Amino acid sequence: MAAAITTQSSFDVDKLTFEIFSILENKFLFGGYDDPNPKIALSQNDHQKHSSDGRVRVLSIDGGRATSGILAAKSLSHLESCLRRKSGNSSASISDYFDVVAGSGSGGVLASLLFTRGKDGRPLFTADEALRFLIENRKKLNQSVSSKGLLRRFCRPRGKMEKPLRSAFGECTLKDTIKSVLIPCYDLSTRAPFVFSRADALEVDSYDFKMSDVCLATIAEPMVNGAVELSSVDKKTKIFAVDGGIAMNNPTAAAITHVLNNKQEFPLCKGVEDLLVVSLGGGGESDFGTKNLNSSPARFAWIAGEGASDTVDQAVSMAFGQCRTSNYVRIQANGIIPNEKSLKEADILGMAEKMLKQKNVESILFKGKKIGENTNLDKLESFGGELIKEQERRKTSILPIVALKQASPSPRTSSATTLSTLSSC
Repeated sequence: MAAAITTQSSFDVDKLTFEIFSILENKFLFGGYDDPNPKIALSQNDHQKHSSDGRVRVLSIDGGRATSGILAAKSLSHLESCLRRKSGNSSASISDYFDVVAGSGSGGVLASLLFTRGKDGRPLFTADEALRFLIENRKKLNQSVSSKGLLRRFCRPRGKMEKPLRSAFGECTLKDTIKSVLIPCYDLSTRAPFVFSRADALEVDSYDFKMSDVCLATIAEPMVNGAVELSSVDKKTKIFAVDGGIAMNNPTAAAITHVLNNKQEFPLCKGVEDLLVVSLGGGGESDFGTKNLNSSPARFAWIAGEGASDTVDQAVSMAFGQCRTSNYVRIQANGIIPNEKSLKEADILGMAEKMLKQKNVESILFKGKKIGENTNLDKLESFGGELIKEQERRKTSILPIVALKQASPSPRTSSATTLSTLSSC
């Protein structure tokens, strides 16, 4: 019993110490703390309440073929419309309301479109514009194997998406992203996953890559075009990349881990209760309908990817515990998506609208899934309200929940980038 009391006492002292140093850090490092009589929360319960008042907002987008990206883009289009309506800001963007974005495959392309800074300082694409980009390029995103497939594997071509991606991103690099960005691929040279990260790019120039190359890497299908060879901006890092879905089809866990272990940019985030997470999946896809699901290596790869995504969803959902219904939401289609080669644009958009009207599917660890009471659209609307509450809370916050590093004003004019002072968000 005495040992238990001692442990609890030490825990309270550690919490109080953290509270004191947090206020000192805010005063001397971030400025703006003028209250001569700060009210320091002395109890553990008060501290936990203070911590839960601010939450890091995370967006994760699954990999998959073009249809998956389009379904996710349609969800974000509705969410962006919701944020504009509820905030009263007609120019609000998805990147304004998220601190971290992770995207794999077509989801990585979507994340890049929404979180790369344009010349005016705003995102290059709105959610509607990103949706349009994916629809217009869906056939190029889904290149099929041809008789020249073997030759292409040896030549390591960039594929049909290179031109539209170069046109969309120009010379923008990871340093030009607005918020913390994580986009995975699999590097054949090291036989390990490789995650393109804004934080790494700002730390070391040899981890800064052009955004068009990042997108090409995360969508490179090994059985279609083989690996994509690319180098960092300073040519010091070279990788042979294939599809991000192989590395992590559902990057939600990677995004959460990044936040919880990055105390420099997310100093006050201690656990999942300090997070707001939106995870967007595509749902089941099939070139063969519901028949012969095991008839090709591509089908096995699809099954593996979908299984891994569901496992991550279940693990993350259980990790959130009691707060999973308020702090974590998963949006995805419930059912098999038909062969998209036979789908017209109107069909795909209609399918996206149908997905939003479906009942939300919730994961139960080791017990599959259950159908919730609310639709996917209801979930997005509700979560949009939580994102706005967090945005408003930060306007009067003393301590910064997010302190992202900033690149130099003109990162494209020189390979040397200096880190400015931390900007509190």
